[in-house]
Amino acid sequence: MSYARQMLDSYRRSFNIDAGLLAATIDALNDCAKSYTADVDADLAEQHVPELIKCIRLCLDCADVCAATATITSRLAEYDSKITKPLLEACVATCRDCGDECEQHSKMHEHCRVCAEACRRCELACQQLLAAMN
Repeated sequence: MSYARQMLDSYRRSFNIDAGLLAATIDALNDCAKSYTADVDADLAEQHVPELIKCIRLCLDCADVCAATATITSRLAEYDSKITKPLLEACVATCRDCGDECEQHSKMHEHCRVCAEACRRCELACQQLLAAMN
């Protein structure tokens, strides 16, 4: 069981969203942010860094967006959907763009393939949580 799920299970209030879905989204956001950071580091170690500049930039942006969204989404006391929904929407957009870019490099760089996979998982998790919130 993930730490996000354990924390949600320990929470004394009830929420309108399935705890499993919320925990899976928080886990996907955290995993994604970590994979972006690792991918940037791996990109910078490659021989042809100039070819990876767009990928590096998107990964840095997405890592920041996912980390912020994971943090805000984990705060359930006095939850405010006017803040959480736009962050989740931003995650969907940045994960989509970053995943597309990483996929372009995935045949040459395994780290880009792994990052693209994390992007797609996070994008889907955020979409599912958004759908459940509506």
